Amino acid sequence: MKNNFKTQIIEKSRELGLTDIKFTDANVDEKTKQNLKQWIELGYFANMNYIPNNEDKRNNPQLILENVQSIIICSLFYFPGNPPNINEDNYAKISRYAQGKDYHFVMLDKMKNLENYIQEINPQINTKSYTDTGHILEKYFAQKSGIGWQGKNSLIISPKYGSYFFIGVIFTDYLFDYDKPINDYCGTCVRCINACPTGALVQPRVLDSRVCIAYWTVEAKPDEEIPKIVKERNKDWLFGCDICQEVCPYNRKLLDITNVNEFINPDNFYFDLNLINNFTKDNFNQKFAKSPIKRRKYEGFIKNAQNLIDRKQNKSKDGIEDNFR
Repeated sequence: MKNNFKTQIIEKSRELGLTDIKFTDANVDEKTKQNLKQWIELGYFANMNYIPNNEDKRNNPQLILENVQSIIICSLFYFPGNPPNINEDNYAKISRYAQGKDYHFVMLDKMKNLENYIQEINPQINTKSYTDTGHILEKYFAQKSGIGWQGKNSLIISPKYGSYFFIGVIFTDYLFDYDKPINDYCGTCVRCINACPTGALVQPRVLDSRVCIAYWTVEAKPDEEIPKIVKERNKDWLFGCDICQEVCPYNRKLLDITNVNEFINPDNFYFDLNLINNFTKDNFNQKFAKSPIKRRKYEGFIKNAQNLIDRKQNKSKDGIEDNFR
């Protein structure tokens, strides 16, 4: 029964278009708890106070679902391809994950459908599903389940799909047979660490959000003052940052793009900064409806754009290009 049930769930995940699915236990080891504690103590969470405020839930999934026995980990490949080469200064980049429809809508819908399917088969099972919406160590469980290994850029890397995929989880009080982790294939490679222009990757698998371009262009509140190092060294990222993914050998060899049409929008590879003076809040809401970019809010988006414009103008006045990478 147990193996057949697991097989049914795997088949349903494929029917829903999910990329991969694995099963693991719900325990968090002591080393991971200590790593999280130290990361918080060092202030690397920046102003994401929901992380330290919910450290207990991250360390103990029983606080999320009572008697949780297994965690089902799913991935969804989103790589939309590489942008065309544009050398004009007025074009700012948008992270690949944010080019199409917000993954919270797309991925969570698939996870909810899978969760409903599980309960249809066995109504006695209790479940809870999340897609970057709960206080969960998603990357820890993804690594432990064998979805991929944790790369030195802190992201989960799959030998086949690189790191361009979203993660969804289902907590369940049913005891499944668990899958095993896979080997770490980063080896001696440190391209991601060396490529980060602000030094946000302070050591392998450890990210200091306080100087991370993605944090400041996505997560930070619009009224937070962007640090000087980020302003100076962020050359062209308007929303998010893919640098540590772009240099990864497992991403550079990708040939396929996602088959999820909602994630493909070539118009959002770049944004023309020349448009910003006449870019109203209505324009923002219309262009980025159901987009992850809405998370930054209009005021934050304009702030991101203005910082890039100011940097480019200062660079032009100086007549030199910096070389931070």
